[in-house]
Amino acid sequence: MPAAALDLPHVPVQKRALPPGRPRDWYITHNRRLKAMRLAIALLDSGVYLPGQARNEKIRSTAQLLGIHPPSDTTCHMVRALMRYSR
Repeated sequence: MPAAALDLPHVPVQKRALPPGRPRDWYITHNRRLKAMRLAIALLDSGVYLPGQARNEKIRSTAQLLGIHPPSDTTCHMVRALMRYSR
């Protein structure tokens, strides 16, 4: 079965600065959520609709296709949680 082609955005979204003065954990969690959302959307676009189909290896290979740093186990868990609640 051939790998599904991912539609990559033509123009990257302009990044905005995060609000200053928050605890470091807030920034870490915020960036982890953004990464998990990007990966969940890419997996859904490629035909992976169930959290059970999104094993850590699949999530990490999708991250590699998108040029994203490989996600941690915690981020992979968050990707599956987002897919679970997207139904």
